Amino acid sequence: MSNFVISCGGTGGHLAPGIAIAEALQESGHHCRLIISNKDVDSRLVKNYPQLQYARSPGMGFSMSPVKFVKFNIEQIRALVFTMKLMREFKADAVIGFGGFLTVGAVFAAFLTGVPVMLHEANRRAGRAIRMLAGFARRVYLPPGVNIKGLPRRMIHHCGYPIRKEIQRMPQDEARAKLGLDVTGKLLLILGGSQGATALNTWVTDNFEALAKDNISVYCITGLNKTAGGAIERISSDGQTARAVFTPFVDSMAVALSAADLVVARAGAGSIAEFARCRLPSILVPYPYSADDHQMANAQFLEQQGGAMVVQESELDRLLGEVTDLIFNDWLIKRFRENLERLDRANPVDRIVKDMASIAADPA
Repeated sequence: MSNFVISCGGTGGHLAPGIAIAEALQESGHHCRLIISNKDVDSRLVKNYPQLQYARSPGMGFSMSPVKFVKFNIEQIRALVFTMKLMREFKADAVIGFGGFLTVGAVFAAFLTGVPVMLHEANRRAGRAIRMLAGFARRVYLPPGVNIKGLPRRMIHHCGYPIRKEIQRMPQDEARAKLGLDVTGKLLLILGGSQGATALNTWVTDNFEALAKDNISVYCITGLNKTAGGAIERISSDGQTARAVFTPFVDSMAVALSAADLVVARAGAGSIAEFARCRLPSILVPYPYSADDHQMANAQFLEQQGGAMVVQESELDRLLGEVTDLIFNDWLIKRFRENLERLDRANPVDRIVKDMASIAADPA
């Protein structure tokens, strides 16, 4: 059995697949240490997985601001020293990085100590860290149809996004009961990713009166440090009570996804994969300032596959009409769910874990 270091902290989109891989590795008898950041989102998510072992690394995100750029480089040096010490003490056989600022130190530490490196890119446009570090890797896992210029094909394995095993669709009534939601009509989920989305949170408060008239309730996951929790109630046109519930975070995303009829969300790769797993149609509002506009690439791919609609943030004035048209269109919702089921047929976790184990066992 092998010892794996998994660099996956900083955002939910990096941490969640790292957890999925770590769980599968442990079930196969391997040992893991997950490198995470000191961010609140990491702390909140990992508390649900006490069976895994974590190491909090120094580090901060990249910035072109002169002062922050200096701090970034100092933190990268600290992260490199931290990771090299961790790898020596843990006797690491292999390292896998999921992108972000923590992966840089982990990969250089592995390179300097002769430990094989693997990288996973979830988005349909590879991020800066993955592109920069790909030349140090023995294997790079990319979404189907995505490549990195100049990278030999033998180094690439095309696969999907590793999803945590508890992300499974459950009966809608059961899910709503778990959330404590007593609603009779449609339920719209608003999800801005692990960091939240102020534009989507504001859209809910601005448009809830109109949604309530059609007996559409809202469950809005605002993001940590975005908006305090709370609830609004309104009487719909047929006398039913529609509710808007605001919560900073949910510990069970599968419950929230299963409770909803439709989700309006950012277009992170992890969110999209979980929508597919739970067969939840979506209207995607890509974050317009994402690196390399990768969220738009993610969203357009899912729309082309018939699993979502795309509305740009600059067009939020038409979002209300799109929501009400789609959420009551049973035929189109059914088609979306069928297409999401087709996209979710391949589970990449077992394939990735098997490949990782073979690389760790043969580091030459």
